[in-house]
Amino acid sequence: MRLLLLSLALAAAPAFAQVKIENAWARATPPGAKIAAGYLTIRNEASAPDKLVAASSPAAEKVETHVTLKEGDVFRMREVTGYDIPARGSFELKPGGAHLMLVNIKAPLKEGTRVPLTLRFERAGEVKTELQVGRLTEAPKHGH
Repeated sequence: MRLLLLSLALAAAPAFAQVKIENAWARATPPGAKIAAGYLTIRNEASAPDKLVAASSPAAEKVETHVTLKEGDVFRMREVTGYDIPARGSFELKPGGAHLMLVNIKAPLKEGTRVPLTLRFERAGEVKTELQVGRLTEAPKHGH
């Protein structure tokens, strides 16, 4: 039985190692805010594409996948069913583009704190990370 469990663990491990999360961050939120946005880069080192299909955080009631679209002179956010991550490629969630929307946050996000985040991929399964909370008015510098 132990050999079977070890074999299953080793077989599953490479899938999890194939997706890497980099530069995960969010802006601090003002008192009373109910939503926050999360940004990060997803690197897929596997030879097959993957898809981010869901996300969750104990800091929010729910986490949605959104994109920002320009319609005429107006920018609008739309919920999408996830993000396709190319094989041996990356996908960046950034201000003005694709992002995670933390809905009904339970407390304001404070600069210098970290927000736990679980990402669910079709192939790689669950990947846990944290959003580093930066200033309300600017994005943190990469490589910190």
